[in-house]
Amino acid sequence: MEGELHVQKDKHQGTPPRRSDLEHQLKVNAVAGENVTLSCRFKLSSDYLLTKLQIHWHVFRDHAGSVVHSYYDSADQLQDQDVEFRGRTQLFLKELGQGVAALNLSRVQPSDSGDYRCIIINSQDVLIGNVILHVKAPYHPPEIKILSHAGGEVILQCMSSGGYPAAQICWYDGKGNQLNQLEPILLQRDEKGTFQVQSHLPARGHQNNVVCCFLLHSALSQNLSVCETVPAFLNKAEAGHQSTVRNVALFVGITTVIVFMLIPIGLFYWKRRRQSLRASNQTSDEEKDELLSRQPKVERKSLQEFLASLGMENLQSRKLKLRDLLEVSQGSLKEGPTRTTGEIPWHFLRKVMALNGTARSTKLELRDDGIREGEQEPNILVLPTALAPKRCQNPLDILCAVLCCSDPLFQQETLLKMSMCQFALPLVLPPLDTPRATFILWALRGIVKRWRPPALRESQGFQEESLVLAALPTFSFVRLGACSLSKSRVLNQVLSPSQQQNDFFIHRGLECGDVPRQISEGLVEIAWYFPGGRETSEPFQEPIAVTNLRGDVELHWLQFTFLMEVSAAVFVFAESISESQYHRFSCLDDSERKLYFILTPSLNILGKGEGSLDNLVPMQKINQSRLLVKYNTTNDSDLVKSLRSILKQPHKTASLEDMAGTARKLDIQVDEDSEKCQRGKERAIAITKEITDVVEYKNRALKLQGEPWKCLTEVERELCQMKQQGETPTENYKSQLRQNCLRLRTEQQKYGLTGGVEMFKATIEEEVDGKAHYFLRWMTFYLDRISRENRSKLQAKHKEMERASNHSTKRFSELDEFIAGSSLGVEHFLRELGQFYEAEQSRVKEDHLPQSHMKLVHLPGLVADLMLHGFPMELVDGGVSNIPLQWVTDVMMELHSKLRGKSRMLVVTVLGVQSTGKSTLLNTMFGLQFPVSSGRCTRGAFMSLLQVAEDAREDLHCDIILLIDTEGLKAPELAKLEDSYQHDNELATLVVGLSDITIVNTAMENATEMQDVLQIAVHAFLRMKEIGLKPNCQFVHQNVSDVSAHEKNTMDRKRFLEQLNDMTRASARMEKLSQDLTFSAVLNYNPAEHDWYVPSLWHGVPPMASVNLGYSESMCELRKHLIQLLKNWPSNQILEDIPQFLEWVRNLWNGIKHENFLFSFRNSRVAEAYNQLALKYSEWEWRFRKEMHLWVCKKENKIQNQTPQELDLQSLKEELQAKLQGGEKQMLDCLQEYYESGVKNLHLIEKYREDFTRSIFSLKKELEGYSTSKYTEAIEIQKCCHKINNIQAEYRKVLEGKVVSLLEDCRNRRHPLDQRETEREFGSMWKEAVSDLNPIHLQRSQVAQDLELQLKRDLDNRGSAARQKLQDAGSLCNYRTNPLVMAKKYLDSSYFNDVTRSPPWDWWLKVERLVCSLKDECNSYTAEKVHSKADYDETYGRELLHMINEWLQQEDVLNYHASIDFEVDLKFHILGEAAGKFQEMHTKFIQENDPQLRLEMLKQEYLTTFRNLYLEKDTCQQRAKRFCETCLKPALVEHINKQLGIRIIDNIPRHEKTDRYSSRATFQFFILKRLLEMMNFADYLKYINDYNGFIKDEISRDILERYEKKEVIEVLEAEILSAIIKKVRGALQKATDEGGNAVPDFITNFCTVLENDLAIPRGSVEMTLFQITAGIRQFSADVQDSLLTLEQGLASEFKEVTLEQKLSRLQVKPEEELFKRVFGCGQQCPFCGVHCEAETTDHKHHYAHMHRPQGLQRCVDLFTRTRDYSICSSAVESAASFSTKEKTVPFRDYRLYFPDWIISPDVNAEASSYWKFVSKKFNHAFAEEYSTHPVHLPDDWNRITKEQAQESIEKVYSISV
Repeated sequence: MEGELHVQKDKHQGTPPRRSDLEHQLKVNAVAGENVTLSCRFKLSSDYLLTKLQIHWHVFRDHAGSVVHSYYDSADQLQDQDVEFRGRTQLFLKELGQGVAALNLSRVQPSDSGDYRCIIINSQDVLIGNVILHVKAPYHPPEIKILSHAGGEVILQCMSSGGYPAAQICWYDGKGNQLNQLEPILLQRDEKGTFQVQSHLPARGHQNNVVCCFLLHSALSQNLSVCETVPAFLNKAEAGHQSTVRNVALFVGITTVIVFMLIPIGLFYWKRRRQSLRASNQTSDEEKDELLSRQPKVERKSLQEFLASLGMENLQSRKLKLRDLLEVSQGSLKEGPTRTTGEIPWHFLRKVMALNGTARSTKLELRDDGIREGEQEPNILVLPTALAPKRCQNPLDILCAVLCCSDPLFQQETLLKMSMCQFALPLVLPPLDTPRATFILWALRGIVKRWRPPALRESQGFQEESLVLAALPTFSFVRLGACSLSKSRVLNQVLSPSQQQNDFFIHRGLECGDVPRQISEGLVEIAWYFPGGRETSEPFQEPIAVTNLRGDVELHWLQFTFLMEVSAAVFVFAESISESQYHRFSCLDDSERKLYFILTPSLNILGKGEGSLDNLVPMQKINQSRLLVKYNTTNDSDLVKSLRSILKQPHKTASLEDMAGTARKLDIQVDEDSEKCQRGKERAIAITKEITDVVEYKNRALKLQGEPWKCLTEVERELCQMKQQGETPTENYKSQLRQNCLRLRTEQQKYGLTGGVEMFKATIEEEVDGKAHYFLRWMTFYLDRISRENRSKLQAKHKEMERASNHSTKRFSELDEFIAGSSLGVEHFLRELGQFYEAEQSRVKEDHLPQSHMKLVHLPGLVADLMLHGFPMELVDGGVSNIPLQWVTDVMMELHSKLRGKSRMLVVTVLGVQSTGKSTLLNTMFGLQFPVSSGRCTRGAFMSLLQVAEDAREDLHCDIILLIDTEGLKAPELAKLEDSYQHDNELATLVVGLSDITIVNTAMENATEMQDVLQIAVHAFLRMKEIGLKPNCQFVHQNVSDVSAHEKNTMDRKRFLEQLNDMTRASARMEKLSQDLTFSAVLNYNPAEHDWYVPSLWHGVPPMASVNLGYSESMCELRKHLIQLLKNWPSNQILEDIPQFLEWVRNLWNGIKHENFLFSFRNSRVAEAYNQLALKYSEWEWRFRKEMHLWVCKKENKIQNQTPQELDLQSLKEELQAKLQGGEKQMLDCLQEYYESGVKNLHLIEKYREDFTRSIFSLKKELEGYSTSKYTEAIEIQKCCHKINNIQAEYRKVLEGKVVSLLEDCRNRRHPLDQRETEREFGSMWKEAVSDLNPIHLQRSQVAQDLELQLKRDLDNRGSAARQKLQDAGSLCNYRTNPLVMAKKYLDSSYFNDVTRSPPWDWWLKVERLVCSLKDECNSYTAEKVHSKADYDETYGRELLHMINEWLQQEDVLNYHASIDFEVDLKFHILGEAAGKFQEMHTKFIQENDPQLRLEMLKQEYLTTFRNLYLEKDTCQQRAKRFCETCLKPALVEHINKQLGIRIIDNIPRHEKTDRYSSRATFQFFILKRLLEMMNFADYLKYINDYNGFIKDEISRDILERYEKKEVIEVLEAEILSAIIKKVRGALQKATDEGGNAVPDFITNFCTVLENDLAIPRGSVEMTLFQITAGIRQFSADVQDSLLTLEQGLASEFKEVTLEQKLSRLQVKPEEELFKRVFGCGQQCPFCGVHCEAETTDHKHHYAHMHRPQGLQRCVDLFTRTRDYSICSSAVESAASFSTKEKTVPFRDYRLYFPDWIISPDVNAEASSYWKFVSKKFNHAFAEEYSTHPVHLPDDWNRITKEQAQESIEKVYSISV
């Protein structure tokens, strides 16, 4: 294998050069940003194998190599690709088989420069080629600035960057003199490989001068410059210089003072340190902290100043809301370190919402130069000794700032997330934006904790309560003065279990904890310890609360007083106590019992003064147990142990609600005391106070969602499945079910709204400005608590029953149902309102309730507002497994309206077993509010909304993200309920079908549950695949803690894929699909990309475990991956908006409710995409047909212009094949391009590509047959005419000789002849000449006799009965006028004589319909032959007999068992009718082509020519005129007749009505709509019983209406005529220019130019040219002059022709072409007779959008003589049956007998309203026509209006008019 390598630069992703470009180039230059193609070529050896081919591209720079791109194992292998080339390389894979290994490198940059090597390996051969790539980059314009300024010395700097290679810098003064730079040019290269160039110039001596800097970049011919005046710089520099001098002086002075102060302190501590080391040889951390505590106090900022520094000043009044943080914006998508102070609060909030334990880290990540992002680099040189910028803020300051800028609802969410991270929470906020301190109660209400007290340890029970309500002993810790011992660090140690250190409180040992606090002094924080029931490993066996006061207690005495009031004990950290301090402590109530002192005597504070400890202890009578001393030599663990022992002692308890009362007494405001909050609380209490037993309350107060809703669901499901139908007729049964639905809805409305629900409704309607949110939160708190209490009681009862030996199964089942129904939440109240809303809407729809009487008309808008604020909404009520579609639709449409129509959405769903962390997963990733750990057992699906900000919508291709959380899958509490597995499958199918991205969540420790949820998910994915959907799927495997799990689980991933494959095959068997399916065939699944291994949620053992950092980071990575998926979303999979989503929900849910989902599903999105493709295909098909029609016209003209000897049949065949292949390829390319385009939802119709491809092949075959028959027929006609023309030419030759002889004789006479004499002489000559010629006559044939002879031959082998019948039949002509009437003799008596068999009652009608279709086909064939110019041929009769025989062998015909009499009579009738037409055709041909008759027609022309020649007149003009009249005119008329039909079809789409022809479905819609408008029974009858004839009549009528005004078609004729006249003039000019010897040569050239356009009759031409003497130019000019007259004359003649006559003369019949476009395959439904509406001509399955009652197709009950009014689309889902020859078969199994038909169930009751209305309207008319009794139709049919009938077809066909 040999190789050759060269390069090619490509700015537009070029293709690799071809083999002709093999110049050997070793170097290439490129400019940054361009695309470069490195083309490596190799010759293919004999042992070349593509599968063995390896291609490696490497680059070498500075002797170091990097992998650019690798290809082997028949695929790109990019795992080793260097990161700088990621996403920028591409091989031309389609060219590998041609020896091309080209590499395209996009967006090159200078760092890409290097030696590239192409290494090609195949078998044993290795090829290495190399090329050197140089990438250049232009420089930015240079800038001049001051570099430094000292002592009057100014240094100027000229700098530019971004370029490569190195550039030169020169300095010039204003006069052009070059200046000497201070030092050589400095170069610095960045990571992109570009240079920054600098040059320095001393400004000395250049004052008041212009200084210019020039940059010369020879590589790219850049010449850039900048000029500045020196004084302008000096003024700026002077000011900066003075400032710098002052700053430096101030800095030096401060530094000197500090140094002198630190020297004695340092000596003191150095001595103490030596003593301490000598005594204990260890160093205490407290001494380091002491230095920090003795630092000078920092001036603190006000809240406004601090918020301004964070960029949050605007949020102090506006308040941050949850929706602000949930919004997906460019800022929220930004990943990376925090670089500016303004990013810190957002970093904190996003990390908290993501449950990230590093959220409190506020450290800024600075650039290497120490300058934060967004700050400008100083122009003045900064001294190295300058202070570095502040790198972080104190986390407590950030927390306080965030709380001050957040609304109370957002505060709740923030503190809830912080509690999950085990962060201490704020309890009392210092007076920041309020005049008083604030006690936090509301923000803590949402936190619920579980713990196991010792009393429940043995029973393994637990206690669950809200933090606000839990009564716990509270211990407070405060600091007096400065203290070297970190109080917060000690508290963390006290509260942390063994081996599980939690940093509840920020302390100075943590990152950013040592930063002085600006606004959080006086903050009181609180943390808790909750035991988990482990006696030995936990520090506390009972729960406790610990508070921590930030700052000196003396400065925050109010907070301290509050803590003394509410605490069981208060611990004071201090180093010394002064007299005044002692006095304040001694005045406190209960201080002797509560106060503990923790002293740190590291600084010798044990003095002997009055206020000293020695005096304080006795006065307070505090024994040593209340005094803890922490010496430097004391271990921290000793202090921790002592504190724990104190905290374990019994103490008084108090809840946070109790503390709130104390706070109010101390004038500390409580956040819950706002008017909005209290109003919501009052309303919530009023509703919930009556709830004690949840199940009882739901049955009493929430009636609508109880039994009526359950019954309604069952009725709706029965409507889809009809399992209980029995013997009731299908449509009657469906009508009864619909009446039941309405009755149940009426009952629901009669129940009305109970007091609690009415108050709930009134509150959310009345409360505005966010007040309703408070109310809903209060409702959530109270309802959750009630549910927990009820559930706890029921579970305790359940355990008691388990322990009892005599418990009953029935009681257990009842208790299980009570437990399942013990959940009560806000969603139940909204569900109740939704049911009432649905009941109202259903009654309004049925006109049973005026719209003005609706009570809840505004409710959907209110719920939409809640969704915008992050409130989840119920999508599926899992309790009954149903969707309140009208309620969901109206809420979502209100949402669509509030979003101003911008609602393109990405739908993300999480699917998994109950209680495996699904909701937590979504909440962590997106900061949502899906309820978790609330003690409820819910079932169904809930959806929540994320808005996408304007700045991110273009990148993410959507406006909102809809997240759906599933509840109750495989829940143990619900597993025993009826239909649990079915409900789980339905729920999974729904949410997977709705999803663009599905997250399947599994817990690795529970293999059984994982198997269950995977089976459900795989089944749902399989169903989606079968309906054209392939959602993206991510598998999340939780509780995988090992850091190397992803690598270790390689084998596990393989086993997991095998499991998925097994489950796929099992699901395929259930859905009756191919069992060879694999999961990868169902989804584009790649284990490496779609499997996520996530650590456990908790770090440690709950309840004191914090969220695992690994879990949070994994969720962050998954979120980034999902966002990246959204950014890279395929352009052809356009995300749908809310209306489209709702339509999809309806279609999907309707399919799910049926037993056979795949069979029942109707996909409106697929239908829309399919219709769009069908429209395009129709355009491509007509373009192909048009091209072939034009080609046939040209070839017919050319054939007519040639003699049989000149015809090249082989060339014609080859040209035809090339034309057909070109058209076929063009259509296939169009189809491929369409599928690769960005048209939405194309992925849904991928399975139809094969149908369209087959149709293209079929179309090519059809056009091949059409074209071949056309040119074959033209050749046969030409051969026939040529014989006649040759005879005629011989006759003319003789006659012309006689004329010339007569002319000479007359000229030689003495006396000239007058006109009478010339005519007499000519007449005598003509009579004699014709007599001598004795012209032959064409033989006349008797067509009827010929056809009779062929018929006898055809029936010879049909037996004696056929021959006898033939003898008795008589003449064929007798059957011409007599119609074929069905008679008993046409039945095969040998078959029907069997007693078990009898002919159907409608045998004659059905056979007659089949005969009509055959006769139509035969008549079309006959008409086509009659309209041709050919003579009758005996093959016509044989072709008709062949068509009849084929028809007789069709299965449909054979099933009717007709007799031989039927066959004979049928053939006689069809051939008899054709015989007359063929005889007329033959007679006409004889008349037009008989030699003697044609000679007589030429007599007058020869006489005129003879006379003119004798008189020697100038006849050029006359000859030219005659040439136009006799030669051009017939050819032009024929040309127009050939072209006009094509132009009419092209012109039809411009008509306002002609959307109907865009597709078969559209045409069907407009036909049905017109029938409905006309309401003519005869039209309906013909449509049903003679569909073909009706459609043809409709098309003809439409064309006649369209061209009713003559001007329309005259315009088309004029356009065609004008175009061909223009060609004629051009041909005349060309023939004139070519010259020639005489006019005949000129005419020959002229005809040759137009041989493909006009068929000019040769005989007429020769007659015109007889004895012509004019010159070529004269004759050409005269013809040109005559053309105008000819054109005007033709236009006038066309006006005189009627439209019907014009249409009859067209070669391409518009009605026939349009019929082909809209008719389809012609197959009919085996039950109702509706025609197939599949758009392609060659399709696997037949289907129709809408079926009709079978009785309209004459299906009659023989016993009752009434029509069958069942509809196929209802019957296929019912218990009804149909009869075959052998047995009765359930309609559900119809495909076993009719596998080619797909009959989908009706989407809803209105889907078939059209034909129900027609049946009702013409009930008696159909009965009279079919001789049956009128049908007793279901009641609801009689209520259908004409408007509803039209609405039904508009919905079915998705067309609105």
